[in-house]
Amino acid sequence: MNGSELVVGVDGSAGALAAVRWAARVARERGRGLRLVHALPDLPGPYPRSDPVYEQLLEAAAEQGRTMLAEARAAASDVEAKTVLRPERPADALAAESADAAMLVLGTPGLRPLGRILLGSVTVALTAHAHCPVALVRPHAGEDEPPAEGPVVVGVDGSPASEEAIAVAFEEASWRDARLIAVHCRRDGRWTAEEYGEELLAQRLAGRREKYPDVVVDREVVAGRPAERLLDFADRAQLLVVGSRGRGGFGGLALGSTSQALMSYALCPVIVARARAK
Repeated sequence: MNGSELVVGVDGSAGALAAVRWAARVARERGRGLRLVHALPDLPGPYPRSDPVYEQLLEAAAEQGRTMLAEARAAASDVEAKTVLRPERPADALAAESADAAMLVLGTPGLRPLGRILLGSVTVALTAHAHCPVALVRPHAGEDEPPAEGPVVVGVDGSPASEEAIAVAFEEASWRDARLIAVHCRRDGRWTAEEYGEELLAQRLAGRREKYPDVVVDREVVAGRPAERLLDFADRAQLLVVGSRGRGGFGGLALGSTSQALMSYALCPVIVARARAK
């Protein structure tokens, strides 16, 4: 991770609460600060900044910030945490805050009856275009945080996006003292495709294994749709890492169908790896 702080988007929801608790524990383990950012929602009309409605929104946001700060300190009392209130749209505010962050952490709603997370437009936009890795954390019924057991799983396809995912996955596995499962999904059942996948994994992982000799790596070449097979592995994982092909501003989202499916269905937290602008 670059940057010195983890940034969490807060809005008073159950998803934001889960994200704050998760981020506080990660920050404590890694000796980083925590920045809780609350952005005002779009105002329903052209209210001036002196209008009582605007003042009420400010006070409500400040109160939610104080509540989330207390939750962060309850989860990890020794973490240096602060709140930031920005009078902007959430997507704009959090994108700006991500520029010097180690990671941007967002809460997502719980699973719907059919097992899908309903991702909002702000979440999708930020995972495609933030300036740092983005972690998506959803609340787990009856639990303070997602399970901390199991491997870290990363999908590898040879693209620049998956290179960023590999880098983040090794770092996360090292911090968590967890096994890393690197998965490549071949496109057909021919033996040559499996041999290609094994060679690709060996090449892409070689340099990282030298940097992280403490990380035990399992290489898996499997047949089938990438999203379906990665979700099979993620069901038993503590973290799933994927790449983002997002480009440009918020107008042109290009996450890719596999990444969006994993973000919507994975039971564990998901980190979307983002390359920083050079």
